[in-house]
Amino acid sequence: MATQTSLSSPPAPLVQRLPAVPPLETGDVLDRDEFERRYEAMPDLKKAELIERVVFVGPPVGGLHARSDAHLAGWLAVYAAGTPGTESFANATVRLDQHNEVQPDALLRIAIGGQSRVEQYIEGPPELVVEVATSSVSRDLHSKLDLYRRFGVREYVVWRTMDQDLDWFVLDRGEFVRLSADERGLFRSQVFPGLWLDKTALLAGNMAAVLAMLGTGLASPEHGELVRQLAARG
Repeated sequence: MATQTSLSSPPAPLVQRLPAVPPLETGDVLDRDEFERRYEAMPDLKKAELIERVVFVGPPVGGLHARSDAHLAGWLAVYAAGTPGTESFANATVRLDQHNEVQPDALLRIAIGGQSRVEQYIEGPPELVVEVATSSVSRDLHSKLDLYRRFGVREYVVWRTMDQDLDWFVLDRGEFVRLSADERGLFRSQVFPGLWLDKTALLAGNMAAVLAMLGTGLASPEHGELVRQLAARG
């Protein structure tokens, strides 16, 4: 009796499976809805921004950048704690329009009657934005500076860690002008009275001195007047 040989079916061709949601990559051109869809599908991604529909994915954060972030975020948090009616945020998503969504290192906003509101994300421009610039100096001082100017951010601070310098810009009649520190190296916010920054101490990493100078600002008469004005809004 002849034996019937069973022939197996040929293997199916290998099919490369594409991810259900494409990853964000620097240089992608997207609208905000697609940008957010891809960002939400990448839970391990810490920072990505959309500037004029172009995606910028942040590199891993180094120690120098992270420490500088913490120092400036802490400075703003202390000010907000002493100034009812203001709020500080670190690494919050800020929606500016359908083509621009940024994630500044820190920001300070007026909570009642200010330029922005808080929903799932921050909607609209905060009054003050802070960026720590290491590898992103060219973007922070060009495309993002222009972006924040156009959308009406009233003050913009850039700490250039590799250059050991700090730039403070104030919006004046639709243009950013550079604010100068005084002879002691002290910056005083034009929008948030009492928000004082000892540049020399900050660059030296002396946060005790930075916060001591901020405390002096918080005790100033102009800060007391701001607190009264904000309380009247509530």
